[in-house]
Amino acid sequence: MYHKTLSYRVFSICNNIFLSAISIACLLPLFHLLMVSLSSTAPANAGLVTFWPIGFTFEAYAKTFDNANFLASLWVSVERTVLGTALALVVNTTAAYALSKETQVFRARNVYLWYFVVTMLFSGGLIPGYILVLKLGLMNTLWALILPGLVAVFNIILLLNFFRGVPKDLEEAAFMDGAGHLRTFFSIYLPLSLPVIATVSLFMMVGHWNSYFDGIIYIRDTEKLPLASFMQTIIVQADMSKLDPEAVANLSQRTIRASQIFISALPILLVYPFLQRYFVTGIVVGAVKE
Repeated sequence: MYHKTLSYRVFSICNNIFLSAISIACLLPLFHLLMVSLSSTAPANAGLVTFWPIGFTFEAYAKTFDNANFLASLWVSVERTVLGTALALVVNTTAAYALSKETQVFRARNVYLWYFVVTMLFSGGLIPGYILVLKLGLMNTLWALILPGLVAVFNIILLLNFFRGVPKDLEEAAFMDGAGHLRTFFSIYLPLSLPVIATVSLFMMVGHWNSYFDGIIYIRDTEKLPLASFMQTIIVQADMSKLDPEAVANLSQRTIRASQIFISALPILLVYPFLQRYFVTGIVVGAVKE
């Protein structure tokens, strides 16, 4: 029977204490926001609330969900996350399946793969991307937030490395039974790749939900802003020129700002445990091996 040494036990205890302290330090600011959002306006604006609500009330959340601009931005973020993740999964999984084949099956594999890899290192930049979206007529639409980032090369590399680990015997058996590539992809590869698909999906969901810069650039109407862009524009930059006076009065209250920030961060907190559980890694070198 294996016995843990004293040094190992001491290291484990110190390591757990250290990691627990870091976790608490990361959660404390969010917990403080929650307490501020549950407090009355006067003590919150005076900065008296720390880690316990003063004058406990749900008034801030009532006003937040009564804010038409906030609800519109929340709905845009939900649409963007769901639609963007679904389309990206279709594009990235099919591309990864094709690139996972050997050069004997897909002769141009290395050409396409290196073409994708180069885009990870070099990009056209902000101005060419803006001109492209403008010329395609995507400005001020939901598609301007989804299509430019539809192909994620890092996710493709993760998927194709996992697909290359699927036993070839299963694929050959499917081909012998008369299945084609499409049937093999849906019946064999996708069911066996649920962990990596879950990981990539969570990467995409978190990326879409947290992305704010593209919304500020491509969206002109306030009601079409995703939630992250709305929070950045209204709360961080304090640009309230497009809002009506009632919305400005509500956003000036610290409790309401705290409730909106907490609501926008809540989905990430709920998704993170699944992201941690299904996390997988991939490297470019393994992807380009024969």
